[in-house]
Amino acid sequence: MLTTTTADHRLYGPGGSVAPETVTGSQAIIRSLEELGVTDVFGIPGGAILPTYDPLMDSEKLNHILVRHEQGAGHAAQGYAMATGEVGVCFATSGPGATNLVTPLADAHMDSVPMVAITGQVNASVIGTDAFQEADIVGIATPITKHTYLVTDPDEIPRVIAEAFHIASSGRPGPVLVDITKSAQAAKTTFSWPPKMGLNGYKPVTRGHARQVREAAKLIAASQRPTFYLGGGVIKAEACAEFAELAEAVGAPVVTTLMARGAFPDSHPNNVGMPGMHGTVSAVAALQQSDLLITLGARFDDRVTGQLDSFAPEAKVIHADIDPAEISKNRHADVPIVGSLKEIIPELKNAVEETFAKHHRPDLGPWWQRLSRLVETYPLGWTTPEDGAIAPQKVIQKISQASGPEAVYVAGVGQHQMWAAQFVAYERPRQWLNSGGLGTMGYSVPAAMGAQVGNPERTVWAIDGDGCFQMTNQELATCAINNIPIKVAVINNSSLGMVRQWQTLFYESRYSNTDLNTSLNPSGESVVRIPDFLKLAEAYGCVGLRCERDEDIDSVIAQALEVNDRPVVIDFVVSRDSMVWPMVPAGVSNSDIQVARNMTPEWDEEE
Repeated sequence: MLTTTTADHRLYGPGGSVAPETVTGSQAIIRSLEELGVTDVFGIPGGAILPTYDPLMDSEKLNHILVRHEQGAGHAAQGYAMATGEVGVCFATSGPGATNLVTPLADAHMDSVPMVAITGQVNASVIGTDAFQEADIVGIATPITKHTYLVTDPDEIPRVIAEAFHIASSGRPGPVLVDITKSAQAAKTTFSWPPKMGLNGYKPVTRGHARQVREAAKLIAASQRPTFYLGGGVIKAEACAEFAELAEAVGAPVVTTLMARGAFPDSHPNNVGMPGMHGTVSAVAALQQSDLLITLGARFDDRVTGQLDSFAPEAKVIHADIDPAEISKNRHADVPIVGSLKEIIPELKNAVEETFAKHHRPDLGPWWQRLSRLVETYPLGWTTPEDGAIAPQKVIQKISQASGPEAVYVAGVGQHQMWAAQFVAYERPRQWLNSGGLGTMGYSVPAAMGAQVGNPERTVWAIDGDGCFQMTNQELATCAINNIPIKVAVINNSSLGMVRQWQTLFYESRYSNTDLNTSLNPSGESVVRIPDFLKLAEAYGCVGLRCERDEDIDSVIAQALEVNDRPVVIDFVVSRDSMVWPMVPAGVSNSDIQVARNMTPEWDEEE
């Protein structure tokens, strides 16, 4: 993530200030992006953005990737931003082009992803007349973005784009929409750089209040069962190294939410897992039985808390976040700290060490004894499918073992997402990308594409479901044409798997509209695959592989890893009856977590 200082510094670009010169509004757009250091843009042209695509052709600094759908451009910009920490950029035309960005914008807003979407708009003179391909994208996008702009004056373009990048990347990151009329793009203007920004009222707090930090240190020193509750904000703040030092200093258990996987290494003995609806028993217990939650960059999401009024009933709360609106929104904070975790965490570490030096370090032995028993008794695992098919968890675990922590893993939404969160070993930040808050099917392939563009030297896996994959797989053509060699593991259970799991558990196995016919029919007999993912991959210029037997998993993954000149799609045909466990059913207390169907773990809260 770009800090406020870095964002301001980047306004001057690699060559410093630029003297005034006469250009078109479209040239001003391209020049502004170049001065901001943008190198990659995802988009697709259309009438209202067409003036900007002409000078784009002359740019030696901007690499434009022509996608097959605007949703793909938006998710690719997200993947680029999440994998690199830089601002992702996408282009779209007016009307349906802009509205096709709504889902990625909402997704980026929920997950605090820095992204700037530049859309064309009809001529200013016809706005409001229902002109061809007119849509009020500013009105549509305002609730799902951090900020929006409508630009009708070409003189405003450099300032607005500079502000958009600053807003997207500073404070709590998020998407910004810049809608520019076709008439403003075509008109003449004077371009100079850097522009003077007019954001006097926008001043995110970065320094935590010293007194609050000291109060937090006192609570930590007095706690017998503290737990670090780590959210994605730690990664966004580039504060993972600082947090590791704090974790070592305190010695408390750490839970990493779905958005924080990789913020603290899975291999560290203090990491007790992912909490929430499909979290580990030890992580759920660490929150539920804690007497102090040290909450850093997390938002007490319902998927973590379960039934909110029964969540961590005995715990006091320290809540540090860059966004003051999150503090005490869902759970009252006994000690609120507003600011950048990059600054707050080192200050908290120093305060904790000073407090420990003045008083006694708390004995966390009994707390660790309790949690260690749960870690050992209820490890993540799976049962061999009764139908003889491949266990999907095994596939994902083997991908992790073969590719390692230097790879990037991008998941869609559903069962495969949860298995990827559970069975890939996460050791570093920005190793794991997924649609956490919005839960967008179709996210994986285009986001992996963006991640690969931003990290060309890394192996990038899109771990997708057969349902999610069919929503955006046209971007395989984009990848093949642009030499973006992502690897797609389709966890193919011929079903909308998570919906089917809920139908099994809560709807008496009445499988209404969840069969996809991609590998098996309900009786388990082979059928014509619709579509055949091998043929689909080959039609898109990719390598297509299929794996239907346990003994072939390793060799198929190895084949995929040997291919680096084009995308690879592997159709892993897995058991449709495999379920995601543990599970906290919706609307119940986390204390009612189940490790298998109708099986609740035994934990002794008085141990």
